[in-house]
Amino acid sequence: MDIRKYLGQPFLDDSFPLPLDMPFTTGQAKQQHVSADNLTKLCREGLLRRMLQGVYVAAQAGDSIPLRAHALSLVVPPDCVVCDRHAGWLHGATMVLRPNEHLELMPISVFRPSGNGRLRNGISASGERNLEPQDVVELHGLRVTTPLRTAWDLGRVRWTEPAISALDAMLRLDVFSREELLAGVERFRRMRWITTLRTMAPLADGRSESPGESVLRLRWIECSLPAPTPQYEVFRGGRLLARLDLANPELRFAAEYDGAEWHSSPEQQQHDSLRRADVSHEDWLVLPFTSVNVFGRRANCEELLRSGARDARARFGHRIAS
Repeated sequence: MDIRKYLGQPFLDDSFPLPLDMPFTTGQAKQQHVSADNLTKLCREGLLRRMLQGVYVAAQAGDSIPLRAHALSLVVPPDCVVCDRHAGWLHGATMVLRPNEHLELMPISVFRPSGNGRLRNGISASGERNLEPQDVVELHGLRVTTPLRTAWDLGRVRWTEPAISALDAMLRLDVFSREELLAGVERFRRMRWITTLRTMAPLADGRSESPGESVLRLRWIECSLPAPTPQYEVFRGGRLLARLDLANPELRFAAEYDGAEWHSSPEQQQHDSLRRADVSHEDWLVLPFTSVNVFGRRANCEELLRSGARDARARFGHRIAS
């Protein structure tokens, strides 16, 4: 198939031999003589989007829960339950997916109830899981762990960073309470990584708007600084100046996570600069953080947070010991 005729178009048109409003698989594409190489090229041009490993959709189809469910139904057997990150994604908590996971094509978490064996294929992370009837809900024709069970599962991982990010994202759905989350933690005692869930669940906060914010808040707490308030609003004369990602109003100290998606263009950076200048005129100290500060070997957010808190205290005339 010659795809060159599509490259100058804003979107694929009706001459494309696959659905424009619903997902399709690489197998279905092959039947229509659209090769894997052509699929990759169309994705590179933004005309197709890869939703899951082996599942594609036309760019103009957009995104919705039913569309995600249909994509999963193409690759999930009917006796299985969608769990973990993809269950959260299906419930609407997009942030539970790792950054660029749609590009890395991580395996889909699909499990069978205990005693039924595991799937053995190249697209799923599978096994058996002790699921009770109340842990599973049908969503658009798929069996999926409930939001609460999904949160408990996502909190039981080795590392605290993905745990707190996922718990925040699931709480943000506002379909279960923090009290319900905490009440079920001990159900999983003696299970793998229960210590992470016990530690992170009390810190979960649905006001966080990105994984970067969640991890930055965790680092703030680990520094034993005065507690941060997510999405704190600063006013001047009744006019809202800014909503700060993390702030302590007593210190008038704030930290913001500048993710690449919303804070990288010249216009976005200018907006951030003007907004923070307005807030600084109200005697606030606001520090911006990027992924380099928060993640990886060169992360230095703890040092910057402690230094920022000292500077904020000094603004009030207090001498801070080094």
